[in-house]
Parts: sequence; C-alpha cells; structure tokens
Amino acid sequence: MIEILSIPPLATVQDLGRHGHWFEGLGQAGVMDGLSHRIANLLLDNEESAATVEIPLTPARFCFRTEQAFAIAGAVCGARLDDRQLPAIWAGVAAEGQILELRGIARGARVYLAVPGGVDVPLVMESRSTQLREGFGGHEGRVLAAGDCIEPIDDTWCTLPASGFNVGLPPLGRAIDSEVEVRVLPSAEHDNFSIRSQKAFWSTPYQVTRLCNRQGYRLEGEELLWESDVELRSHGIVPGIVQVPGNGQPIIQLADSATMGGYPAIGAVIEPDLWRIGQARPGQYLRFVQVDIHQALEAESERQDYLASLTTSLVQTRELLRSWS
Repeated sequence: MIEILSIPPLATVQDLGRHGHWFEGLGQAGVMDGLSHRIANLLLDNEESAATVEIPLTPARFCFRTEQAFAIAGAVCGARLDDRQLPAIWAGVAAEGQILELRGIARGARVYLAVPGGVDVPLVMESRSTQLREGFGGHEGRVLAAGDCIEPIDDTWCTLPASGFNVGLPPLGRAIDSEVEVRVLPSAEHDNFSIRSQKAFWSTPYQVTRLCNRQGYRLEGEELLWESDVELRSHGIVPGIVQVPGNGQPIIQLADSATMGGYPAIGAVIEPDLWRIGQARPGQYLRFVQVDIHQALEAESERQDYLASLTTSLVQTRELLRSWS
C-alpha cells in the first residue's frame, strides 16, 4: 500500500479508457499518454490496460506503508526514493517506510505510477478510469488527494533486480528546437479553410497556452479562417480532433473530450502521437505534419512493434534474473 503525502491537482486513476459508450454521450476518459502508461505496466508484467496513477506536473510525495514493487514512466522529474535518484522510467521495490518523491519536471508534463496488477479501484463499465465530469470511476470518481492510499490488485510481483531497472522512451520532440511534432490527418472540413490557413496550419508552429487540461489544449498561432458558407451542425468528435472556433485559434480535443461539437475541424492527430501532446507543457510548440491513412496505419504498426520488442526484452531479462537466483 502507498499513502499519498502530497500530490498536484488533477492527479487521477486512469487506464486505457472506457470505450463503447460514445453513442450514449459518454466520453472515453483514460490516460493522456498511452505510451508511458503502457511502459510502466510492462515493467511490472501487468496487462497494458491495468490502471495507473496519472500525475500531471509535480511535485508529489508518497510513503510506502508496506514493501511494494512499483514503476514510474513519463516526464523527467528528478524522482527520488529516499536519497536515491531514479531514472525517469524505472521499476523496483521500495521497503516499508521509504518515501518516493517526484520533484520539478524538467521535460514532459505527466508521470505514471504503476503497481502490481494495477491500481485496485472498482471496475465500472469495463474500465477503472476516472470520469471527472460525470463524477464516477477511478478513486471515488474524483481527483486524488493527500491521505488517499494506492492499493495494488496483486500482493506479489514479478522478478525485479535488487537495484531495479530502467528503459528508454522515444524522444518527445525535435532536439534542434524542442518543438513537438505530431502527425495529423486532414479532416472532412479541411478544404473549407482558406488556402492561406491551410498552409499556415501545416507550416507554422502553434504554442500550447495555459488553457489546457485533460479535455483539450487551446493553441495560439497563425489565425485559421473558415471560408465556407455552410453552417455546421453539432457532430461527433473524438480525442485528437483539431477544432477551430470563431477566434481562429485551434483546440485539440483530448482524453476527456465531449462526444459532440459544432466547430469546424481542420485535422485529427493520429492516435500513436497523442502521447506526445499529453507530455507537452504550456509554452511548448506543436508542429503539425500531414499524413495519409496509409502512413497513419504504418505509425500504429511501428508503435506495436516497439512495444512488442520491449515486452520480449523484459521477458528475457526476467528469465535471466530467475536463472541467477
């Protein structure tokens, strides 16, 4: 069991989302960064869908009330277990009484904390994700707070080295200018924007403003103008859709997005790149790269290959550890 000593606002229990209820007006919720979430679970030999704690920004402090395996993945935040510095992505065992501290974030925006079997919260509509707007799921349907306890589903865990171990994560952005590149499919309304707006969207960066949360990120950059005389009715939207309201500044719908909206959409971020947006902070720039459906499918295949390769490496590592014990 892990007791929360301090935690930033809007930290929640999340898994890969609550699917199949869009037609009922219920969004999917789930993690903002599916890649880091999956990696944290793989480090503990969990199912990739097992619930983790999503911690936006920092600092945060946790006390291990019992000996406990855990994993962290995501943002670089100067994590420490007592006086020991931990890598950004790490799995190991904490002794009873040890303190895990997540310090100021140097890169990224969210940290994922995993425990064996996943976080033990009720399964509601096939998911353990927190639906903040509706007030159910996760830990009592609310954000986590000091005094709450994180209980693992399993009280045993996979073989881990005494010193723990870590893996790498694909880079968040381009090293030359720290922009975060995300691949985007043009939407059905793309061609109804002015030619100048289309060129601007694909060639100039857009800054993440402070108006960003799990529902969506408001961006700032070159104005995007809608030139169609057609009046749009409300229509279905999903995470990744880039909408453009009347002020010409785009909004990316994310994990807690509504299911319907009426703003025209210029594009849709492909699912394999949504993790990069989840790790983008206010002040950073996003650059949109146009792709077609074949390239989007190739990107998904590359993601699956990466996770399969990581899984194989972890299985081999555990087998070696068992053979040495």
